[in-house]
Amino acid sequence: MAQNFDDVQKLGKDHLDNAVKAMTVLTKGYQAIAAEMVDYSKKSFEDGSATIEKIAAVKSLDKVIEVQSDYAKAAYEASVARATKIGELYTDLFKEIFKPYEAAFGKLVPAK
Repeated sequence: MAQNFDDVQKLGKDHLDNAVKAMTVLTKGYQAIAAEMVDYSKKSFEDGSATIEKIAAVKSLDKVIEVQSDYAKAAYEASVARATKIGELYTDLFKEIFKPYEAAFGKLVPAK
């Protein structure tokens, strides 16, 4: 009887340890993603402000269209690059979250 109780107690402790590890990884991952989003927002605002200044300084409509087109192209490329990077951060985050549980699930599933 005591052996079963010890096993259940150890199993509960292992699950708690895994949950704490997963939450720690989750917190750090979300902090990294939030930092990336803040950095992207700041850079986007700065680029937009710089473009408005350039547009205000030009004298011809052709040049305005050129500056705006260059900005749109650069903004699109930056957006796609950041979306890819943030997607990778999410993928890495969820891989790391489930690492503590891999060992626990490996114990439950018999090897073939």
